Amino acid sequence: MRWMAWLLAPAALWSQPTVTELLEKRTLEALAGVERSLEGVLGVAALDLDTGWMFGHNLDTVFPQASSIKIPVMVEVFRAARAGRIRLEERVRLGPEDVVGGSGKLRQELKRGPLEITVRELIERMIRDSDNVATNRLISLVGMEEVNRTLDGLGLFATRLRRRMMDSVAATRDEENVSTPREMARLAEMLYHGRVVDEEACRRMLTVLKTVEAGIRKAVPREVPVASKPGSVPGVRCETGIVFLPGRPFVLSVMGTFLGDKDDPIEPVTRIVYAHFERLARSNRYGHRVR
Repeated sequence: MRWMAWLLAPAALWSQPTVTELLEKRTLEALAGVERSLEGVLGVAALDLDTGWMFGHNLDTVFPQASSIKIPVMVEVFRAARAGRIRLEERVRLGPEDVVGGSGKLRQELKRGPLEITVRELIERMIRDSDNVATNRLISLVGMEEVNRTLDGLGLFATRLRRRMMDSVAATRDEENVSTPREMARLAEMLYHGRVVDEEACRRMLTVLKTVEAGIRKAVPREVPVASKPGSVPGVRCETGIVFLPGRPFVLSVMGTFLGDKDDPIEPVTRIVYAHFERLARSNRYGHRVR
């Protein structure tokens, strides 16, 4: 029977996980540990931009997006500009009727009276400052239905813009802006590769996203660029972004809901996932540190 054992041995060897797969398993275990430390639930997508491989935790669960939904809004504004429906340098009038609560400074500026601002500056304020006045004005310019139609065209069927910012009445009707870790990671991947609108538009969108200072940025060394958009409402914390790690750039999408007041999974998750990709960046496929 020795010859049978000899024949079966190679098959048994090939059925074993690779060392990279074992590393991924350990990373997923660490992410599950973060979830156990929370009052609520967690979703994570980590996507290797070199290979396209994605892994994560609760990848396809639908989570509320809070201000992270502003990434799809920005995409639609750039699509409308390319189609000639709007111009990024055209000036838009804002008045008292545009004021809503939440983040951003435009509502304070409007207390001094109406003002005019370019579409480009509205985009910058929506992303950099998470300004809700700017966001709602941009949604009015391009149309909520158009945002969702574009998402359908990108194959992001679970990602939906259902209400304007700070519409608490709509929120009580469960009209929440939603996505999944997988879909938001795929959208960020398309931005990175210049596959949304066109390469120039993607470059401009990434430039704006790089101005954001949030959880992913705080957990990554300052010399490594980050382009991301966070979101938060009571009980919810999320952020989707690109980490331009030399040798191993990656996308990270973190979503938490039913969270306690002190819960914020963004930084601990980022540190775990960054360590994972940093190991890959400095090692060969077998884990030998060669860089």
